[in-house]
Amino acid sequence: MDYAKIASQLIENVGGKQNIKSVQHCATRLRLQLKNNDLRNEEAVSDIEGVKGVFLTQSQFQIIFGSGLVNLVCDEVQKQLGIAVDTSADDEKEEKKGNALQRLVKLLSDIFVPIIPAIVAGGLLMGLNNILTAAMFHGKSVIDLYPQWKGLATAINLFASAPFTFLPVLIGFSATKKFGGNPYLGAAMGMIMVHPDLLSAYSIGIAQPPVWNIFGFKIAAIGYQGTVLPVLAVAFILATIEKKLHKVTPTWLDNLTTPLISIMVTSFLTFIFVGPVLREAGNLLADGITWVYNTLGFVGGGLFGLAYAPICLTGMHHSFIAIETQLIAAKATTGGSFIFTTASMNNVAQGAAVLAVLFLTKNEKMKSICSASGVSALLGITEPAMFGVTLKLKYPFYAAIIGSAVGNAYCAATGVLAQALGAAGLPGFLSMLPKDYLNFAIGLILSMAVSAVLTAIFWKKFNIEREDNKAQTSVEEEVKEIEVQESTADTAEETNELYAPMKGEVLDVSKSADPAFASKAMGEGVAINPSEGVIYAPADGTISLIFPTKHAMGITLNSGVELLIHAGIDTVKMEGKGFETFVETGVKVKKGDKLLSFDMDLVKEKGYQTQTMFLVADAKGKEVEVIEATNADNDTKIMKLK
Repeated sequence: MDYAKIASQLIENVGGKQNIKSVQHCATRLRLQLKNNDLRNEEAVSDIEGVKGVFLTQSQFQIIFGSGLVNLVCDEVQKQLGIAVDTSADDEKEEKKGNALQRLVKLLSDIFVPIIPAIVAGGLLMGLNNILTAAMFHGKSVIDLYPQWKGLATAINLFASAPFTFLPVLIGFSATKKFGGNPYLGAAMGMIMVHPDLLSAYSIGIAQPPVWNIFGFKIAAIGYQGTVLPVLAVAFILATIEKKLHKVTPTWLDNLTTPLISIMVTSFLTFIFVGPVLREAGNLLADGITWVYNTLGFVGGGLFGLAYAPICLTGMHHSFIAIETQLIAAKATTGGSFIFTTASMNNVAQGAAVLAVLFLTKNEKMKSICSASGVSALLGITEPAMFGVTLKLKYPFYAAIIGSAVGNAYCAATGVLAQALGAAGLPGFLSMLPKDYLNFAIGLILSMAVSAVLTAIFWKKFNIEREDNKAQTSVEEEVKEIEVQESTADTAEETNELYAPMKGEVLDVSKSADPAFASKAMGEGVAINPSEGVIYAPADGTISLIFPTKHAMGITLNSGVELLIHAGIDTVKMEGKGFETFVETGVKVKKGDKLLSFDMDLVKEKGYQTQTMFLVADAKGKEVEVIEATNADNDTKIMKLK
């Protein structure tokens, strides 16, 4: 795989180097902050080797490559751009787009994603320690049977607990950086919150804390090990104070007094007011969520399992990290985290659905995507599976969320709670207590079995990829059938003459209001200024693609020519609102069949254009002749393939 070529194509199709403000990546996605999102060419990016899906979330353009590959591509993009992979809040002034909840989710994601590797490492080490110390063999543990391993277990326990004990240091660094302050001051503030002279947060109620008597004012010296909410608030306060001081302090005093005052003021605020209040709020939040989950039992587990994948699509699952970390840090009272268990059931269900498609489909490209993304989902990374397969085919996604609900309902009924963070999926055993291994395994099996079986049932019932049914006949029969079809004049006419898919003014695509389409980078064709928002089949063929947002659709003619209909400009941002499809992927259509409709008034109200593109994405070597028209309808011939 040529990473330099991939990076070059990527840069070209997002508007060039000058349009890229920053480049970042998470576990599976390349995340680009663009100056002008309208210059991106999503369809062209989707066709780049290795790309499994693309989407725009708020102001960030995200491209799914999958685990491992994304790192290599990001490095090459960074190299070609000559900019850093990561940018601080000082370097980049982010656009405030989306509602308050969306901005909060993105904020939490940006803070916690960088520290996940440290937490996962600690979680997996904790799982290994559980294996060594749990009484699994007739009431005895591994170290009971083999005392020489006790030192190893003790060391691993220390390694495992460190990221959670000093969690405020990690969060303090990441959060302060996100809020625009000096991240090293944030780390120092985190160190203050877990200083060994303070009473450990884990000893509250067991020992009396030391007290600072400052001019008669008494402050309890209690640490904040394993807490989340207090550190987030402290980081925000610290960054705010620091930025204010930078503005008012003379340059010659700034480096001396700003760090001093920022740390001192923030520290006193932390131990007097902010810390105690938010520690209690965090404990109440963790206890409340645990109570709801435990009270509703299998019903609550099933509902959460059903909703988990749709929540992931919005990105809101990143906000769970804060809650999950709190649940695990306080596992002595909460018992552990049900969120990790739910994520594991969801991930294997998505993986099982994809692997079912792998065995059901005859499409070689789909098989290639399924083999990689299915295994990836089983191991904990679901974006390639969801965006590349299950969402694209729709019904496997439904099968997967039902499978997730069933498996998680069983885990909720049997009280399976994670003791540590890790890879949510098949490796999730390392995050469970040995006594829960069996029930966790049963939950995984239920999730996978239900998901795979339902995918197979839906595949038959709804004729997903109907061409696969034809593939059951011999190759010779198919070739013969195609040859007969191509020899008839009627089929030749249907294949080579294309009609207007909707009523309105037909222009050559070079006159499109969208520069990306006007450049013909996506193919020859026409731009239609519609008089009504209904789209019909321009010729006989098979629906090869329907975008999840319903704004675009692909049609394959009998000759193999690929057509693309794109309703509106930038309407992908409407996320399907106002759009309705009347066909499904794999369905054969005749000229004049109703394909989709969209609310033109709503499109205009949202600030987008209704101009619709009808392109020949792959002409199979044929020349495209465009015939413009003033008042076209579905009987108006607008293109010829020669």
